[in-house]
Amino acid sequence: MSDWLTWQIVDSAFPTGIFAHSWGLESAWQHGEVDGSPALRRFLEASVHQAGHGALPLVNAAFDDPGELEVLDEIADAFLLNAVGNRASRIQGRTLAATAARVWPLPALELLETRVLATAAHAAPVSGAVFRTLGLTRTSTQRVVLFGVARGVLSAAVRLGIVGSFEAQGLQAACTPWLDQVAAECADLGPADLAQTAPLIDILQAGHDRLYSRLFQS
Repeated sequence: MSDWLTWQIVDSAFPTGIFAHSWGLESAWQHGEVDGSPALRRFLEASVHQAGHGALPLVNAAFDDPGELEVLDEIADAFLLNAVGNRASRIQGRTLAATAARVWPLPALELLETRVLATAAHAAPVSGAVFRTLGLTRTSTQRVVLFGVARGVLSAAVRLGIVGSFEAQGLQAACTPWLDQVAAECADLGPADLAQTAPLIDILQAGHDRLYSRLFQS
């Protein structure tokens, strides 16, 4: 695997649709739960922790055995009870599979996209299977997923006007220890370890569709 591949995947120009989602931040902001940098920092830390315990177990399992994608997708669908989060996961998973198959027209990715389209296409198991097929290492796959969550939250925060670009980048740098800690804690988790560690964020995100006005899909 080349480092260039990893950098291409995490680049904001890589069209996975991730920037259409706020990870629940828009709803939290409109409900007054995130009103500045300190609250955003807490939201960011909770989101990274949730990704480690609510996404990486399925990412890991799909990476280890892509043949179990359909089973893992069903587990993801049962785990994501929040309708808004469930829908966002399906959109992101489908987009990732389609993008990878078009950017790298490999038979293995085309076959994987066909399999994904026959499922709910949840982002966590799809990410594990797609990144394994592309040749990323297991560790790089985990870090790409966690980084994507952190960057997605902070990008949404800038567009919502909660913080400016410089402050967001400062928070991105500050969250490095959380990312390292979560990556280490969750490196070997599997489907049996799935957990909801941020229930308040989940509840707030569930109300996203009822916001009077919104910039994001979730």
